[in-house]
Amino acid sequence: MTNPSVDTHLLPADRSAEPLLAVDNLHVEFKTRQGLVRAVNGVSYSLSAGETLAVLGESGSGKSVTAQAIMGILDMPPARIPKGEVRFHGTDMLRLSEEARTQIRGQRIAMIFQDALSALNPVFTVGWQIAEMFRVHKGMSKKQGYAKAVELMERVRIPAAKQRVHDYPHQFSGGMRQRIMIAMSIALDPEVLIADEPTTALDVTVQAQIMELLAELQRESNMGLILITHDLGVVADVADKIAVMYGGRIVEHALVHDVYASPAHPYSKGLLESIPRVDLKGQDLYAIKGLPPNLLDMPTGCAFHPRCPYRRDNCVTDVPPLYEISGTRSSACHYFREVLDGTSG
Repeated sequence: MTNPSVDTHLLPADRSAEPLLAVDNLHVEFKTRQGLVRAVNGVSYSLSAGETLAVLGESGSGKSVTAQAIMGILDMPPARIPKGEVRFHGTDMLRLSEEARTQIRGQRIAMIFQDALSALNPVFTVGWQIAEMFRVHKGMSKKQGYAKAVELMERVRIPAAKQRVHDYPHQFSGGMRQRIMIAMSIALDPEVLIADEPTTALDVTVQAQIMELLAELQRESNMGLILITHDLGVVADVADKIAVMYGGRIVEHALVHDVYASPAHPYSKGLLESIPRVDLKGQDLYAIKGLPPNLLDMPTGCAFHPRCPYRRDNCVTDVPPLYEISGTRSSACHYFREVLDGTSG
């Protein structure tokens, strides 16, 4: 078992080629009345053009905060980024001026937010909100902006787009609102799209339609896609690789088929076993015991040890590094070989 420096294996095999987006040893803290919350603790991952990275984990694992740090939309204070880099085409965006980041945000890196109804302005029509992207960034007239809005609404397959462009957000279903958010996010042809829980609160059929739409748009433009979710079932057919987060850290990083075939971290294994399966009809659904860690009072050693069936004494005292399993796979578990073999005790 090796103990490499964290994250070197997360970059592409060709180290001379800088990835489209690279997050390196990112830390994010929040100063609160209760104390210091370390929401992101040394996260690293990379994304290439045309690639889909799924970032998985329960609420509070640091997925969305990492995305907000990439976008530069954290409120600082109370947030603070004490260390780390977010490199876009090799340039660390954390070192750029706010004006320079504004030129990247929305145009070259865009984000779909979790709650479309809250993200959309209720007092403006959806057409006005989409057209604003073109008026502000492209200098288009009102008429030209509306024409582009209709074009985008048709592109994301909203029926009767020419009529519905004048409707307000509350007049659309949840699935249609999410399509409008997608239309806004791709309006300026970004190179990177971050989708934060894009299928939350949607029924299974609509979830599949949204994921299919994102995959289709990605193929058309070869953009890199970061898909943030807590549901392994959503990403099975669309992701190329997976980063599993727990307690503000990445605990497993691997190609998607490796995680589904044999998860190498007890938390990944628990998430996978929690997915409902047709062949287990009538049996109790597996649930990971316990609760996610309190970020104000993190457990010592491995943050997952209070819930882990593979726990040993050193799990309570020693924080596991990301052990390299192969060139494309790593696990932050002292006993990942036992997890892979399915043995415990």
